[in-house]
Amino acid sequence: MYSVVKLLAIAFLFTLGCKQEKNAQDQAKNADESAIKSQETSSPAIEIHPVEHATTVLKWGKVTLYIDPVGGAETFTDYPSPDLILITDIHGDHLSVETLENLDTAGAKIIVPQAVADKMPEKFTPQLDVLNNGDSKERFGVLVEAIPMYNLREEARNFHVKGRGNGYVITLGNERLYFSGDTEDIPEMRALENIDKAFICMNLPYTMTVDRAADAVLAFKPEQVYP
Repeated sequence: MYSVVKLLAIAFLFTLGCKQEKNAQDQAKNADESAIKSQETSSPAIEIHPVEHATTVLKWGKVTLYIDPVGGAETFTDYPSPDLILITDIHGDHLSVETLENLDTAGAKIIVPQAVADKMPEKFTPQLDVLNNGDSKERFGVLVEAIPMYNLREEARNFHVKGRGNGYVITLGNERLYFSGDTEDIPEMRALENIDKAFICMNLPYTMTVDRAADAVLAFKPEQVYP
């Protein structure tokens, strides 16, 4: 009798142990699935690499963006090849065809205003997305909106005429970044909403004073400002 009871007890403990092990495995599996789901729904961190003047490199997960890449291909040797290139205007401190020709842009889309597209070599045509002020385009999960950029002062209006160049609002996951391009504190800038990071130009005689830039920033209230 004792041996039968003992065997039943051992069998019970073995069954209980198997159930506990299975429960632990199920819990671990659920935890792994939750972690994967969390990674899928959360947005990668944005890495910001100011290069020089208007030139900036952004890294967002597996996507690399170049803003106004100038300075020669050697300037970008520390960065991955671009997936997305944004160019604001035709001037040489924003558009450098020589730099573009010497970068590895084979897999890149290039977003430009029409005035920039008109100056691009024909070989780049299949890669171009031409956006006019007010247009938008999504590439590589990045939403790009073209914002006007232009001068207001009478003596400066010919530097940047309205409609020729683009500022850009770029949505990366949950964050909205604004690149002003060369502009003054125009109404379209002041009307922006929900900007997390604003990259604002400030230089005379071509754009605006520090005071005018600061006044514009106070109007649209970005979370962070990069002058």
